[in-house]
Amino acid sequence: MNEETSPTQNRREFLKTTAVVAGMTVTPGVLLYGVSKADHADGAVTSDVRWGMLIDTTKCREGCHECVDACRTEHNLTEDVPAEIKPQWIRKVGVRDKQTGNEYALPLLCQHCEHPPCADVCPTGASFKRADGIVLVDKHICIGCRYCMMACPYKARSFVHETLDHQKPYSPRGKGTVESCTFCVHRVDNKQQPACVEACHKTGHKAMLFGDLKDPNSEISQKLKAVRSTALRPDMRLNPGVRYQGL
Repeated sequence: MNEETSPTQNRREFLKTTAVVAGMTVTPGVLLYGVSKADHADGAVTSDVRWGMLIDTTKCREGCHECVDACRTEHNLTEDVPAEIKPQWIRKVGVRDKQTGNEYALPLLCQHCEHPPCADVCPTGASFKRADGIVLVDKHICIGCRYCMMACPYKARSFVHETLDHQKPYSPRGKGTVESCTFCVHRVDNKQQPACVEACHKTGHKAMLFGDLKDPNSEISQKLKAVRSTALRPDMRLNPGVRYQGL
């Protein structure tokens, strides 16, 4: 006797099938597979590692946008569109302490949460977390519903409104899909630093530190033991992979 299939299961299978078809047509000539490929590579990803970032706001200079510019260059986020729909995988925001008057320049990006709400609300499984903690979007099955954008408390995701040209093969994007910071997963899988971190170090500010949070001997783990750091929105208990020093 055949097993019964619930309406929810039928809906999910329909959405996945529809999304795959859409993924093949939204951006002719570009195969949207890159961001999820490493998740299935034999031995490439393990839960023994958790990638994270520590941002020292006392070293981040107001008016410096090298991290933002590096991200835009690395992923070709250069489309000429109105500011309200311009993709921002990382952005600089100003924070002011009302009591002391102190002002900070704060780089804000996907926080790569241990419990990502974007993945919880995604009806197709397009938003997912790799075993090593990097949160990504599988463009094959993203249907552009934007539930993940509404669920993200950090407003870290963007929706692609326009047809895109001159894409990077390691960072596929597509009209009608959602995207966000990937920690430059293509670099991480090749034992390199994310583009924003590399650019920050080249300026001499060295406000961004990236590494393995599970390795007690890593530079980031040692730093987190030595300084006081803060997670954004700790009340939500998402355990972000990005921490801030000096807030």
